[in-house]
Amino acid sequence: MAKLPHPIPYQGSKRSLAPLIAPYVPREKVDTWYEPFAGSAAMTLWAAHHKIAERYVIGDVLEPIADLWRAIIERPRDTSARYSQIWNGQLSSDESYFNTVRDRYNEHRDPVDLLYLICRCVKNAVRFNAKSGKFTQSRDKRRLGMKPDRMADAITGASMLLNGKTEVVTGDWMKTLSPAGKADFIYMDPPYLGTTVGKDKRYVEGLQQDLLIKGLEDLRRRQIRFALSYDGMTGGKEYGPPLPDTLGLTRLLLHAGKSSQATLVGRDEDTVESLYITPDLGEARSDVIRKHVAVQEELTF
Repeated sequence: MAKLPHPIPYQGSKRSLAPLIAPYVPREKVDTWYEPFAGSAAMTLWAAHHKIAERYVIGDVLEPIADLWRAIIERPRDTSARYSQIWNGQLSSDESYFNTVRDRYNEHRDPVDLLYLICRCVKNAVRFNAKSGKFTQSRDKRRLGMKPDRMADAITGASMLLNGKTEVVTGDWMKTLSPAGKADFIYMDPPYLGTTVGKDKRYVEGLQQDLLIKGLEDLRRRQIRFALSYDGMTGGKEYGPPLPDTLGLTRLLLHAGKSSQATLVGRDEDTVESLYITPDLGEARSDVIRKHVAVQEELTF
């Protein structure tokens, strides 16, 4: 498979950062790979492609996302056909079509309606009403979203990687991780502090930092290996304080590319994200790790 499938194009997906995260994934075989904040499940797809684990568990607190992953993995042909039907409906409809699908999703929570909305909304930047869970983002007027043939390839590819060895669960992240043991590995990309508090709330359920720290303390007591993508900085602005040293984690800084938000207002700024790893997974580094270096590391897999 020359290119990894990516059927759910979430903004903030770790698809492009996978080569930077790869060197800090266990080299020996993992029993179960967990991704409890699945979203696009980009790192699970990467791990399955590289045969990192015997089995995979992906979870999300948003039930339609979990349902969408079940549909992609277990019923790829039907899911592709349904997406094609929804996508093609916009070609013969007026500008209100997106809003019609959005209203239908908000009433019935159909997972493939949600897939269309993610693909077609502004910058693939999902926005949900925290109180009601309704999808609130508007359509991107510049494009129509991923075309059905490309989506069918992505869905088929994801199903081939995950079918028969993946469990999809819905609910709280710590409940998802309750069966994890020392032979397993957890990758976490939770809602960042900047999207949990303040004006830029995006998700149905954010994650307060004190609750995140409490959960990480539990994983450390259980001696479970994990990597956590969390917050960072753009230009000179940091998004939230670093996690406490008492967790005993190694903090790395990954170059995530140019900030699209800064570009929109005429600024040229880099985005840097934090990757926290358990100390057995790698040494601390003071520099920002960039993709052209990390790609060489990934070639060893």
